[in-house]
Amino acid sequence: MDSIFGGESTRAMTTTPRPSSSMMDSFRGYVLAGIGIEKEELQRRITMPKYLRLAIRRAINFKDVEAAVDSTSLLLDCEDEGVDVEMPEAPLVVFVNSRSGGRHGAEVRDRLRHLMGEEQVFDLRDVKPDKFVKYGLGSLEQLAANGDPCAKEAREKIRVVVAGGDGTVGWLLGSLGELNKQGREPVPPVAVIPLGTGNDLSRSFGWGGSFSFNWKYAVKRSLHRASVGPICRLDSWRVSITMPAGEVVELPYSLKPTEECTLDQDLIAEGRLPEKVGCFDGVFYNYFSIGMDAQVAYGFHQLRNERPNLAQGPIANKLIYSGYSCTQGWFFTPCVSDPGLRGLKDILRIHIKRLNCVKWEQINVPPNVRSIVCLNLPNYASGRNPWGNLTTEYLERRGFVEPHADDGLLEIFGLKHGWHASFVMVELISAKHIAQAAAIRLEVRGGEWTQSFMQMDGEPWKQPLDQDYPTFVEINRVPHQSLIISGE
Repeated sequence: MDSIFGGESTRAMTTTPRPSSSMMDSFRGYVLAGIGIEKEELQRRITMPKYLRLAIRRAINFKDVEAAVDSTSLLLDCEDEGVDVEMPEAPLVVFVNSRSGGRHGAEVRDRLRHLMGEEQVFDLRDVKPDKFVKYGLGSLEQLAANGDPCAKEAREKIRVVVAGGDGTVGWLLGSLGELNKQGREPVPPVAVIPLGTGNDLSRSFGWGGSFSFNWKYAVKRSLHRASVGPICRLDSWRVSITMPAGEVVELPYSLKPTEECTLDQDLIAEGRLPEKVGCFDGVFYNYFSIGMDAQVAYGFHQLRNERPNLAQGPIANKLIYSGYSCTQGWFFTPCVSDPGLRGLKDILRIHIKRLNCVKWEQINVPPNVRSIVCLNLPNYASGRNPWGNLTTEYLERRGFVEPHADDGLLEIFGLKHGWHASFVMVELISAKHIAQAAAIRLEVRGGEWTQSFMQMDGEPWKQPLDQDYPTFVEINRVPHQSLIISGE
């Protein structure tokens, strides 16, 4: 459907995300959360007319935008009931991962429905983001095309709030990103209520690293901030994996099989290429990594799936994760001759394209590095800044620039082992700086290795490696940036 709406030029794009600091930042401002924000005033500001709310729900339930076309009867019903059809300044819809945040996810959902009404609050177990994009927003577009001024204004102004972890936020951003491909602008900006474990994306845009203990009032404050906050831009990155056909791999939700293999043919591979390949792609917003950190994350996820009673919330998750990492050879390498415990230099070649360059350049993999991370945001592993706050002199000497979430660059760094990572995470030292890149290709060779571990935005998987043929991971920036509402 062609867009009948204006672009994004009317929106302020001035706020820059920043690294998170101490835990106190997560609580700052929440002591008086919600105080001074009148419920009735907030509802007038964010609640759409009832007939539009019902039209959106009807289109989603019937999976048909035409189900909402007869807005005249819905509008007349509302007028007969004496319902005001005045448009709000900042109409909101909210998606809640009711499984996030321990028991608080469902409680936050119920609190939101109490404040906004059920029609504007979606539980992700019932309504998936792609269905909302296709049918919910599609219904507003159809009504607007039929001459409904309220629907047109709602579609232009609508903002989306997501209550969940970084994975949930990325899921929603990816679904909304399809609007760019379809020419259905403007794309709604997204605000965050952090209910996950790490919440690094949330931290980067001022929404904090955890939800307030005073959450009943904090919900109201979060909705107010979502309705008035300025809008930032965020790069997103497409990962394309090309591997020998026939290998069995359990894909995370963020990766999907694709028939189109997009491996850049301008760069000649060192090893032989198989005649038949399998291809997968997905998008990340915070980081992609390969190595020991992904192996620990994979083991933790397996443990949590097998024994869900162990992890009942963010604090429990972090404690179990820390303890589990100590059992995986991340801190103590029991046998250096074990190929599974050697540095990545043995199996990995890295090529990059620097900013505004079209040629690939091979860069060295530092010895003894057991994990390599490609980072987009200033927050990683629950608010840490492994790239560090580097001096101007150091940046100039290494040919780096100060990183930003919308600069078209990924920061590539390495972690040697658990002790090195620990000192990096408490910011006593910086990680092993490798490069900044506008595109990256990883060529992973098997040999003695039968598998490697990878993850993106906290979703890990076990990647099989072939004895004879390499596996390629290519990372390129998505042309359209995502829009995030600043929580500061």
